[in-house]
Amino acid sequence: APGRDRLGQALARLLMLSRRCPFPDVREKSEAILGGVQELGIRIPRPLGHGPSRFIPEKETIQVGNEDATMHALFAESFATLGRLDNVTLVMVFHPQYLESFLKTQHYLLQMDGPLPLHYRHYIGIMAAARHQCSYLVNLHVNDFLHVGGDPKWLNGLENAPQKLQNLGELNKMLAHRPWLITKEHIEQLLKTEENSWSLAELIHAVVLLTHYHSLASFTFGCGISPEIDCEGGHTFRPPSVSNYCICDITNGYHGVDEIHATPTGSVPSAESVCEVEALMEKMKQLQECRDEEEASQEEMATRFEREKRESMFVCSSEDEESAATRDVSRHFEDTSYGYKDFSRHGMHVPTFRVQDYSWEDHGYSLVNRLYPDVGQLLDEKFHIAYNLTYNTMAMHKDVDTSMLRRAIWNYIHCMFGIRYDDYDYGEINQLLDRSFKVYIKTVVCTPEKTTKRMYDSFWRQFEHSEKVHVNLLLVEARMQAELLYALRAITRYMT
Repeated sequence: APGRDRLGQALARLLMLSRRCPFPDVREKSEAILGGVQELGIRIPRPLGHGPSRFIPEKETIQVGNEDATMHALFAESFATLGRLDNVTLVMVFHPQYLESFLKTQHYLLQMDGPLPLHYRHYIGIMAAARHQCSYLVNLHVNDFLHVGGDPKWLNGLENAPQKLQNLGELNKMLAHRPWLITKEHIEQLLKTEENSWSLAELIHAVVLLTHYHSLASFTFGCGISPEIDCEGGHTFRPPSVSNYCICDITNGYHGVDEIHATPTGSVPSAESVCEVEALMEKMKQLQECRDEEEASQEEMATRFEREKRESMFVCSSEDEESAATRDVSRHFEDTSYGYKDFSRHGMHVPTFRVQDYSWEDHGYSLVNRLYPDVGQLLDEKFHIAYNLTYNTMAMHKDVDTSMLRRAIWNYIHCMFGIRYDDYDYGEINQLLDRSFKVYIKTVVCTPEKTTKRMYDSFWRQFEHSEKVHVNLLLVEARMQAELLYALRAITRYMT
Protein backbone atom coordinates (compact mmCIF):
# COMPACT_ATOMS: atom_id res chain seq x y z
CA ALA A 1 0.00 0.00 0.00
CA PRO A 2 2.73 2.56 0.83
CA GLY A 3 4.31 1.89 -2.55
CA ARG A 4 0.99 2.43 -4.31
CA ASP A 5 0.50 5.67 -2.34
CA ARG A 6 3.93 6.91 -3.42
CA LEU A 7 2.98 6.13 -6.99
CA GLY A 8 -0.24 8.06 -6.42
CA GLN A 9 1.75 11.05 -5.14
CA ALA A 10 3.97 10.96 -8.23
CA LEU A 11 0.89 10.79 -10.42
CA ALA A 12 -0.66 13.67 -8.47
CA ARG A 13 2.32 15.79 -9.43
CA LEU A 14 1.90 14.72 -13.06
CA LEU A 15 -1.76 15.64 -12.81
CA MET A 16 -1.01 19.09 -11.42
CA LEU A 17 1.71 19.63 -14.02
CA SER A 18 -0.69 18.60 -16.77
CA ARG A 19 -3.48 20.85 -15.50
CA ARG A 20 -1.05 23.77 -15.36
CA CYS A 21 0.82 23.06 -18.56
CA PRO A 22 0.44 26.07 -20.89
CA PHE A 23 0.06 23.70 -23.88
CA PRO A 24 -3.55 22.39 -24.27
CA ASP A 25 -2.65 19.18 -26.13
CA VAL A 26 -0.32 18.11 -23.30
CA ARG A 27 -3.08 18.79 -20.76
CA GLU A 28 -5.56 16.62 -22.66
CA LYS A 29 -3.20 13.66 -23.13
CA SER A 30 -2.00 13.67 -19.53
CA GLU A 31 -5.52 13.71 -18.10
CA ALA A 32 -6.51 10.82 -20.39
CA ILE A 33 -3.54 8.78 -19.12
CA LEU A 34 -4.37 9.57 -15.49
CA GLY A 35 -8.00 8.66 -16.01
CA GLY A 36 -6.87 5.19 -17.10
CA VAL A 37 -4.53 4.89 -14.10
CA GLN A 38 -7.36 5.65 -11.68
CA GLU A 39 -9.39 2.80 -13.15
CA LEU A 40 -6.61 0.46 -11.94
CA GLY A 41 -7.43 1.41 -8.35
CA ILE A 42 -4.37 3.58 -7.69
CA ARG A 43 -5.31 6.37 -5.29
CA ILE A 44 -4.40 9.86 -6.42
CA PRO A 45 -4.31 12.39 -3.55
CA ARG A 46 -6.12 15.69 -3.79
CA PRO A 47 -4.58 19.09 -3.01
CA LEU A 48 -4.80 20.04 0.65
CA GLY A 49 -5.28 23.70 -0.27
CA HIS A 50 -7.57 25.36 -2.77
CA GLY A 51 -5.60 27.21 -5.39
CA PRO A 52 -2.11 28.72 -5.27
CA SER A 53 -2.82 30.95 -2.23
CA ARG A 54 -4.51 30.39 1.13
CA PHE A 55 -5.37 34.12 1.21
CA ILE A 56 -6.83 34.59 -2.28
CA PRO A 57 -9.90 32.63 -3.46
CA GLU A 58 -8.94 30.35 -6.35
CA LYS A 59 -11.65 31.77 -8.60
CA GLU A 60 -9.95 35.19 -8.34
CA THR A 61 -6.53 33.94 -9.51
CA ILE A 62 -5.50 33.57 -13.14
CA GLN A 63 -6.65 30.18 -14.44
CA VAL A 64 -4.34 28.26 -16.76
CA GLY A 65 -6.03 28.17 -20.15
CA ASN A 66 -7.71 31.55 -19.64
CA GLU A 67 -4.55 33.66 -19.70
CA ASP A 68 -3.83 36.32 -22.33
CA ALA A 69 -0.93 36.11 -24.81
CA THR A 70 1.55 37.89 -22.49
CA MET A 71 0.74 35.65 -19.57
CA HIS A 72 0.81 32.55 -21.79
CA ALA A 73 4.38 33.39 -22.86
CA LEU A 74 5.38 33.78 -19.19
CA PHE A 75 3.71 30.50 -18.25
CA ALA A 76 5.54 28.73 -21.07
CA GLU A 77 8.87 30.27 -20.01
CA SER A 78 8.33 29.33 -16.36
CA PHE A 79 7.27 25.80 -17.27
CA ALA A 80 10.33 25.34 -19.50
CA THR A 81 12.88 26.66 -16.98
CA LEU A 82 11.40 25.33 -13.70
CA GLY A 83 9.77 22.16 -15.03
CA ARG A 84 6.49 23.27 -13.45
CA LEU A 85 4.18 26.24 -13.00
CA ASP A 86 4.67 26.81 -9.29
CA ASN A 87 2.26 28.60 -6.99
CA VAL A 88 4.54 31.63 -6.65
CA THR A 89 4.34 32.16 -10.43
CA LEU A 90 0.54 31.74 -10.42
CA VAL A 91 0.21 34.54 -7.84
CA MET A 92 2.93 36.83 -9.23
CA VAL A 93 1.31 36.70 -12.67
CA PHE A 94 -1.14 39.36 -11.44
CA HIS A 95 1.79 41.60 -12.46
CA PRO A 96 3.28 40.17 -15.70
CA GLN A 97 5.92 42.87 -16.17
CA TYR A 98 7.40 42.14 -12.75
CA LEU A 99 7.08 38.36 -13.15
CA GLU A 100 9.06 38.44 -16.39
CA SER A 101 11.93 40.28 -14.67
CA PHE A 102 11.75 37.99 -11.61
CA LEU A 103 11.88 34.78 -13.68
CA LYS A 104 14.76 36.09 -15.76
CA THR A 105 16.76 37.02 -12.65
CA GLN A 106 16.04 33.77 -10.81
CA HIS A 107 16.92 31.70 -13.90
CA TYR A 108 20.25 33.51 -14.22
CA LEU A 109 21.08 33.05 -10.52
CA LEU A 110 20.25 29.33 -10.49
CA GLN A 111 21.03 28.00 -13.95
CA MET A 112 23.29 30.23 -16.02
CA ASP A 113 27.10 30.46 -15.87
CA GLY A 114 28.30 31.86 -12.56
CA PRO A 115 30.93 31.52 -9.86
CA LEU A 116 29.10 28.82 -7.84
CA PRO A 117 28.30 25.21 -8.90
CA LEU A 118 24.61 24.41 -9.38
CA HIS A 119 24.20 22.24 -6.27
CA TYR A 120 25.75 24.98 -4.09
CA ARG A 121 23.20 27.45 -5.42
CA HIS A 122 20.22 25.28 -4.45
CA TYR A 123 21.75 24.44 -1.08
CA ILE A 124 22.23 28.14 -0.34
CA GLY A 125 18.55 28.61 -1.30
CA ILE A 126 17.65 25.92 1.25
CA MET A 127 19.80 27.60 3.93
CA ALA A 128 18.22 31.00 3.28
CA ALA A 129 14.59 29.79 3.18
CA ALA A 130 15.12 27.68 6.30
CA ARG A 131 16.01 30.77 8.36
CA HIS A 132 12.34 31.76 8.08
CA GLN A 133 11.00 28.19 8.40
CA CYS A 134 9.77 28.48 4.82
CA SER A 135 9.18 24.79 4.13
CA TYR A 136 7.57 25.70 0.77
CA LEU A 137 10.88 26.96 -0.67
CA VAL A 138 12.98 24.38 1.20
CA ASN A 139 10.94 21.55 -0.34
CA LEU A 140 11.31 22.93 -3.86
CA HIS A 141 15.07 23.36 -3.53
CA VAL A 142 15.63 20.01 -1.86
CA ASN A 143 14.16 18.46 -5.03
CA ASP A 144 16.23 20.72 -7.29
CA PHE A 145 19.40 20.10 -5.23
CA LEU A 146 19.03 16.34 -5.69
CA HIS A 147 18.12 16.76 -9.37
CA VAL A 148 21.44 18.54 -10.14
CA GLY A 149 23.46 15.87 -8.34
CA GLY A 150 23.67 17.24 -4.79
CA ASP A 151 24.79 14.86 -2.04
CA PRO A 152 21.70 13.65 -0.08
CA LYS A 153 23.81 13.51 3.12
CA TRP A 154 23.99 17.33 3.15
CA LEU A 155 20.21 17.37 3.66
CA ASN A 156 20.58 15.62 7.05
CA GLY A 157 21.81 18.90 8.52
CA LEU A 158 24.15 21.82 7.87
CA GLU A 159 26.92 20.05 9.81
CA ASN A 160 27.01 17.45 6.99
CA ALA A 161 27.65 20.07 4.30
CA PRO A 162 31.18 21.19 3.34
CA GLN A 163 32.86 23.53 5.83
CA LYS A 164 32.81 26.28 3.20
CA LEU A 165 28.99 26.29 3.23
CA GLN A 166 28.87 25.95 7.02
CA ASN A 167 30.99 29.10 7.24
CA LEU A 168 28.23 30.96 5.37
CA GLY A 169 25.81 30.29 8.26
CA GLU A 170 26.77 33.38 10.25
CA LEU A 171 26.27 35.73 7.28
CA ASN A 172 22.98 33.96 6.46
CA LYS A 173 21.49 34.55 9.91
CA MET A 174 22.65 38.17 10.13
CA LEU A 175 21.37 39.04 6.67
CA ALA A 176 18.01 37.42 7.42
CA HIS A 177 17.43 38.96 10.83
CA ARG A 178 19.86 41.82 11.68
CA PRO A 179 21.77 42.93 8.56
CA TRP A 180 22.87 46.18 10.23
CA LEU A 181 25.35 44.14 12.32
CA ILE A 182 27.39 42.96 9.31
CA THR A 183 30.94 44.35 9.28
CA LYS A 184 33.98 44.04 7.07
CA GLU A 185 35.39 41.59 9.66
CA HIS A 186 32.58 39.12 8.84
CA ILE A 187 33.53 39.41 5.18
CA GLU A 188 37.21 38.94 5.95
CA GLN A 189 36.50 35.71 7.86
CA LEU A 190 34.85 34.22 4.78
CA LEU A 191 37.50 35.36 2.31
CA LYS A 192 40.59 34.41 4.34
CA THR A 193 39.79 30.93 5.68
CA GLU A 194 42.59 29.17 3.84
CA GLU A 195 41.33 26.02 2.06
CA ASN A 196 37.65 26.83 2.79
CA SER A 197 37.84 30.44 1.67
CA TRP A 198 35.38 32.12 -0.65
CA SER A 199 36.43 34.23 -3.60
CA LEU A 200 34.88 37.70 -3.93
CA ALA A 201 32.88 36.59 -6.98
CA GLU A 202 31.58 33.50 -5.17
CA LEU A 203 30.64 35.58 -2.14
CA ILE A 204 28.70 38.10 -4.24
CA HIS A 205 26.80 35.21 -5.88
CA ALA A 206 26.06 33.72 -2.44
CA VAL A 207 24.94 37.07 -0.98
CA VAL A 208 22.56 37.70 -3.88
CA LEU A 209 21.10 34.17 -3.49
CA LEU A 210 20.68 34.58 0.28
CA THR A 211 18.91 37.93 -0.05
CA HIS A 212 16.80 36.61 -2.95
CA TYR A 213 15.48 33.69 -0.89
CA HIS A 214 15.02 35.66 2.35
CA SER A 215 12.82 38.10 0.45
CA LEU A 216 11.07 35.33 -1.51
CA ALA A 217 10.19 33.73 1.84
CA SER A 218 8.55 37.06 2.71
CA PHE A 219 6.49 36.88 -0.49
CA THR A 220 5.58 33.23 0.16
CA PHE A 221 4.22 33.95 3.64
CA GLY A 222 2.88 37.41 2.78
CA CYS A 223 0.67 36.05 0.00
CA GLY A 224 -0.19 32.79 1.79
CA ILE A 225 1.35 30.60 -0.92
CA SER A 226 0.05 27.02 -0.67
CA PRO A 227 2.40 24.00 -0.76
CA GLU A 228 2.78 22.30 -4.14
CA ILE A 229 0.71 19.11 -4.43
CA ASP A 230 3.78 16.87 -4.66
CA CYS A 231 5.42 18.38 -1.55
CA GLU A 232 4.86 17.54 2.09
CA GLY A 233 1.77 19.34 3.35
CA GLY A 234 0.42 19.84 -0.17
CA HIS A 235 -1.80 16.76 -0.52
CA THR A 236 -4.00 14.34 1.37
CA PHE A 237 -5.47 10.91 0.65
CA ARG A 238 -8.46 11.56 2.90
CA PRO A 239 -11.69 12.12 1.02
CA PRO A 240 -13.29 15.52 1.62
CA SER A 241 -16.19 15.65 4.10
CA VAL A 242 -18.59 16.99 1.48
CA SER A 243 -21.23 14.80 -0.13
CA ASN A 244 -21.28 14.35 -3.91
CA TYR A 245 -17.58 15.18 -4.22
CA CYS A 246 -15.16 12.43 -5.12
CA ILE A 247 -11.41 12.34 -5.38
CA CYS A 248 -11.46 12.17 -9.15
CA ASP A 249 -13.03 15.65 -9.27
CA ILE A 250 -9.52 17.07 -9.06
CA THR A 251 -9.19 16.18 -12.74
CA ASN A 252 -11.89 18.65 -13.75
CA GLY A 253 -10.78 21.43 -11.44
CA TYR A 254 -13.43 21.24 -8.71
CA HIS A 255 -11.93 21.80 -5.28
CA GLY A 256 -14.85 21.78 -2.90
CA VAL A 257 -16.55 23.73 -0.20
CA ASP A 258 -13.97 26.38 0.65
CA GLU A 259 -14.81 28.18 -2.59
CA ILE A 260 -17.92 29.63 -0.92
CA HIS A 261 -16.01 31.45 1.83
CA ALA A 262 -15.44 34.99 0.64
CA THR A 263 -12.67 37.14 2.05
CA PRO A 264 -13.10 40.86 2.79
CA THR A 265 -10.96 41.80 -0.21
CA GLY A 266 -13.06 41.79 -3.35
CA SER A 267 -16.35 41.41 -1.45
CA VAL A 268 -19.30 43.81 -1.50
CA PRO A 269 -18.02 47.28 -0.51
CA SER A 270 -18.87 48.35 3.03
CA ALA A 271 -19.33 52.02 3.87
CA GLU A 272 -16.41 51.85 6.32
CA SER A 273 -13.94 50.35 3.85
CA VAL A 274 -14.98 52.76 1.07
CA CYS A 275 -14.36 55.60 3.53
CA GLU A 276 -10.88 54.17 4.19
CA VAL A 277 -9.99 54.49 0.50
CA GLU A 278 -11.46 58.00 0.26
CA ALA A 279 -9.60 59.09 3.41
CA LEU A 280 -6.30 57.73 2.08
CA MET A 281 -6.74 59.57 -1.22
CA GLU A 282 -7.60 62.78 0.64
CA LYS A 283 -4.42 62.48 2.77
CA MET A 284 -2.34 62.02 -0.39
CA LYS A 285 -3.89 65.16 -1.85
CA GLN A 286 -3.26 67.19 1.32
CA LEU A 287 0.36 66.01 1.58
CA GLN A 288 0.99 67.00 -2.03
CA GLU A 289 -0.43 70.46 -1.35
CA CYS A 290 1.78 70.83 1.76
CA ARG A 291 4.81 69.77 -0.28
CA ASP A 292 4.04 72.43 -2.86
CA GLU A 293 3.63 75.15 -0.21
CA GLU A 294 6.65 74.56 2.02
CA GLU A 295 9.53 72.17 2.55
CA ALA A 296 10.77 71.04 5.98
CA SER A 297 14.34 71.87 7.02
CA GLN A 298 17.06 69.20 6.98
CA GLU A 299 17.09 69.19 10.78
CA GLU A 300 13.34 68.62 10.92
CA MET A 301 13.59 65.85 8.27
CA ALA A 302 16.28 64.09 10.32
CA THR A 303 14.15 64.39 13.47
CA ARG A 304 11.13 62.91 11.69
CA PHE A 305 13.25 59.97 10.46
CA GLU A 306 14.49 59.21 14.00
CA ARG A 307 10.94 59.45 15.32
CA GLU A 308 9.62 57.04 12.68
CA LYS A 309 12.53 54.66 13.23
CA ARG A 310 11.83 54.69 16.98
CA GLU A 311 8.10 54.19 16.49
CA SER A 312 8.68 51.29 14.10
CA MET A 313 10.21 49.35 17.01
CA PHE A 314 6.86 49.39 18.80
CA VAL A 315 4.93 48.04 15.82
CA CYS A 316 4.61 44.33 16.49
CA SER A 317 2.24 41.49 15.76
CA SER A 318 -0.43 40.74 18.32
CA GLU A 319 -1.25 37.46 16.60
CA ASP A 320 -0.78 34.23 18.56
CA GLU A 321 -1.11 31.88 15.62
CA GLU A 322 1.80 31.16 13.32
CA SER A 323 2.13 29.52 9.94
CA ALA A 324 3.10 25.95 10.69
CA ALA A 325 6.15 24.63 8.85
CA THR A 326 5.44 21.20 7.40
CA ARG A 327 9.07 20.09 7.12
CA ASP A 328 11.54 20.29 9.99
CA VAL A 329 13.78 22.86 8.36
CA SER A 330 15.81 23.82 11.46
CA ARG A 331 18.51 21.29 10.59
CA HIS A 332 19.48 23.45 7.62
CA PHE A 333 20.85 26.27 9.78
CA GLU A 334 22.64 26.86 13.08
CA ASP A 335 21.68 28.96 16.10
CA THR A 336 17.92 28.44 15.90
CA SER A 337 17.27 30.92 18.72
CA TYR A 338 18.71 33.80 16.67
CA GLY A 339 15.95 35.94 15.17
CA TYR A 340 14.84 39.47 14.39
CA LYS A 341 15.48 42.12 17.04
CA ASP A 342 15.00 45.86 16.65
CA PHE A 343 18.37 47.53 16.20
CA SER A 344 18.03 50.06 19.06
CA ARG A 345 16.75 47.78 21.81
CA HIS A 346 18.75 46.80 24.90
CA GLY A 347 20.89 49.91 24.84
CA MET A 348 22.42 49.09 21.45
CA HIS A 349 22.69 51.99 19.06
CA VAL A 350 23.31 51.36 15.38
CA PRO A 351 24.35 54.40 13.33
CA THR A 352 21.87 55.47 10.65
CA PHE A 353 22.74 54.14 7.19
CA ARG A 354 22.56 57.25 4.97
CA VAL A 355 21.78 56.43 1.35
CA GLN A 356 23.75 59.47 0.18
CA ASP A 357 26.89 57.76 1.57
CA TYR A 358 26.25 54.32 0.08
CA SER A 359 23.41 53.71 -2.39
CA TRP A 360 22.43 50.88 -4.71
CA GLU A 361 22.53 53.16 -7.76
CA ASP A 362 25.95 54.70 -7.12
CA HIS A 363 27.81 51.90 -5.32
CA GLY A 364 26.08 48.52 -4.94
CA TYR A 365 25.07 48.13 -8.58
CA SER A 366 28.57 48.58 -9.99
CA LEU A 367 30.16 46.27 -7.36
CA VAL A 368 27.75 43.42 -8.15
CA ASN A 369 28.05 43.91 -11.90
CA ARG A 370 31.85 43.94 -11.74
CA LEU A 371 32.16 40.70 -9.76
CA TYR A 372 29.14 38.83 -11.15
CA PRO A 373 28.51 40.23 -14.66
CA ASP A 374 24.92 41.01 -15.72
CA VAL A 375 23.41 40.31 -12.29
CA GLY A 376 23.64 43.97 -11.25
CA GLN A 377 21.69 44.90 -14.37
CA LEU A 378 19.03 42.23 -13.72
CA LEU A 379 18.59 43.27 -10.10
CA ASP A 380 18.47 46.96 -11.01
CA GLU A 381 15.72 46.31 -13.53
CA LYS A 382 13.72 44.27 -10.98
CA PHE A 383 14.06 46.98 -8.29
CA HIS A 384 12.92 49.66 -10.72
CA ILE A 385 9.94 47.68 -12.00
CA ALA A 386 8.69 46.96 -8.45
CA TYR A 387 9.21 50.56 -7.30
CA ASN A 388 7.65 52.21 -10.36
CA LEU A 389 4.92 49.66 -11.17
CA THR A 390 1.51 51.32 -11.30
CA TYR A 391 -1.83 50.97 -13.06
CA ASN A 392 -2.94 54.38 -11.73
CA THR A 393 -5.74 52.76 -9.73
CA MET A 394 -6.67 52.57 -6.05
CA ALA A 395 -9.45 50.10 -5.27
CA MET A 396 -12.45 51.38 -7.25
CA HIS A 397 -10.75 54.64 -8.35
CA LYS A 398 -8.92 55.19 -11.66
CA ASP A 399 -6.41 57.81 -12.85
CA VAL A 400 -4.73 58.05 -9.44
CA ASP A 401 -1.06 58.95 -8.98
CA THR A 402 0.12 56.35 -6.44
CA SER A 403 3.81 57.34 -6.41
CA MET A 404 3.57 58.98 -2.97
CA LEU A 405 2.04 55.85 -1.44
CA ARG A 406 4.56 53.49 -3.08
CA ARG A 407 7.46 55.61 -1.87
CA ALA A 408 6.06 55.67 1.68
CA ILE A 409 5.90 51.84 1.73
CA TRP A 410 9.43 51.45 0.33
CA ASN A 411 10.96 54.06 2.65
CA TYR A 412 9.14 52.68 5.71
CA ILE A 413 10.76 49.27 5.10
CA HIS A 414 14.19 50.86 4.73
CA CYS A 415 13.51 52.97 7.83
CA MET A 416 12.88 49.74 9.81
CA PHE A 417 16.38 48.69 8.68
CA GLY A 418 17.88 52.03 9.79
CA ILE A 419 18.32 53.33 6.22
CA ARG A 420 17.58 57.02 5.65
CA TYR A 421 16.91 59.11 2.53
CA ASP A 422 17.86 62.73 3.22
CA ASP A 423 15.34 64.07 0.70
CA TYR A 424 12.30 62.27 2.13
CA ASP A 425 9.87 63.64 4.71
CA TYR A 426 9.23 60.69 7.05
CA GLY A 427 6.23 62.51 8.50
CA GLU A 428 4.32 61.26 5.43
CA ILE A 429 4.55 57.64 6.55
CA ASN A 430 2.26 58.05 9.56
CA GLN A 431 -0.20 59.94 7.38
CA LEU A 432 -0.39 57.21 4.72
CA LEU A 433 0.21 53.90 6.51
CA ASP A 434 -2.21 52.98 9.30
CA ARG A 435 -1.30 50.69 12.18
CA SER A 436 -2.80 47.47 10.76
CA PHE A 437 -0.87 48.03 7.53
CA LYS A 438 2.36 48.69 9.45
CA VAL A 439 1.86 45.47 11.43
CA TYR A 440 1.45 43.54 8.17
CA ILE A 441 4.52 45.18 6.59
CA LYS A 442 6.78 44.62 9.58
CA THR A 443 5.64 41.02 10.02
CA VAL A 444 6.11 40.09 6.34
CA VAL A 445 9.52 41.78 6.15
CA CYS A 446 11.01 40.89 9.55
CA THR A 447 9.25 37.73 10.76
CA PRO A 448 7.36 36.45 7.69
CA GLU A 449 6.66 33.03 9.22
CA LYS A 450 4.24 34.79 11.65
CA THR A 451 2.05 36.26 8.89
CA THR A 452 -1.61 35.23 9.14
CA LYS A 453 -4.65 35.51 6.90
CA ARG A 454 -6.21 37.86 9.47
CA MET A 455 -3.31 40.31 8.98
CA TYR A 456 -3.67 40.08 5.20
CA ASP A 457 -7.42 40.69 5.38
CA SER A 458 -7.18 43.54 7.89
CA PHE A 459 -5.30 46.10 5.78
CA TRP A 460 -6.68 47.94 2.74
CA ARG A 461 -9.94 46.03 3.01
CA GLN A 462 -11.49 47.39 -0.17
CA PHE A 463 -8.45 46.91 -2.41
CA GLU A 464 -8.17 44.16 -5.01
CA HIS A 465 -6.08 41.06 -4.32
CA SER A 466 -3.82 42.12 -7.19
CA GLU A 467 -3.12 45.37 -5.30
CA LYS A 468 -2.19 43.44 -2.16
CA VAL A 469 0.15 41.24 -4.21
CA HIS A 470 1.59 44.50 -5.60
CA VAL A 471 2.29 45.60 -2.00
CA ASN A 472 4.14 42.33 -1.47
CA LEU A 473 6.33 42.99 -4.51
CA LEU A 474 7.36 46.31 -2.94
CA LEU A 475 8.06 44.54 0.36
CA VAL A 476 10.14 41.84 -1.37
CA GLU A 477 12.33 44.23 -3.34
CA ALA A 478 12.75 46.86 -0.60
CA ARG A 479 13.80 44.14 1.83
CA MET A 480 16.22 42.55 -0.66
CA GLN A 481 17.81 45.91 -1.46
CA ALA A 482 18.18 46.77 2.26
CA GLU A 483 19.96 43.47 2.96
CA LEU A 484 22.17 43.93 -0.09
CA LEU A 485 23.14 47.46 0.91
CA TYR A 486 24.49 46.33 4.28
CA ALA A 487 26.33 43.31 2.83
CA LEU A 488 27.78 45.20 -0.15
CA ARG A 489 28.87 48.13 2.02
CA ALA A 490 30.77 45.68 4.26
CA ILE A 491 32.38 44.06 1.20
CA THR A 492 33.35 47.50 -0.15
CA ARG A 493 34.92 48.43 3.19
CA TYR A 494 36.86 45.17 3.19
CA MET A 495 38.13 45.86 -0.36
CA THR A 496 39.27 49.38 0.51
